[in-house]
Amino acid sequence: MKPRSLLVCLSVAGFGLALASSGQARDKYFYEKGSLTEMNGVNCGWDQRGAMTVPGVLLGTDDQHTKTKQMVCQEYTLENERMTYRIRPKDDKHPTLLPVGESAEFRIRKDKMYLRVPEGDSKERQYVVVSMIPKPEEEPKTAKAGALDKK
Repeated sequence: MKPRSLLVCLSVAGFGLALASSGQARDKYFYEKGSLTEMNGVNCGWDQRGAMTVPGVLLGTDDQHTKTKQMVCQEYTLENERMTYRIRPKDDKHPTLLPVGESAEFRIRKDKMYLRVPEGDSKERQYVVVSMIPKPEEEPKTAKAGALDKK
């Protein structure tokens, strides 16, 4: 084999390897770890259904009564070491029930939270952040002990 063709083969192989590794690195995300501490049912709107039909409207015989019921949505509390999040599923029609008390992994991109539960099916689902509450920072234990010794 000629040295020139060997050099071309090695450069093509190196380029392919570099391209494959850069493609993998782009698909990996950094997930923060937290735990799902509670789930609540909260009021999130009203569902209204009427009894109007096209023939009834044209003939004037349709009933004007509407059935209204209050909608209840799932709202979870997700805690990590720095923050407490209150989140709701983005998909209101088919929300997935999450296991309370289990650990979860999440990432925030733009205005959406992507959450997955490794103990479950590890499928990433989209959630809406309702509120964020920072946890108070604790003082170091050495500072507390030093303050007690001075008194």
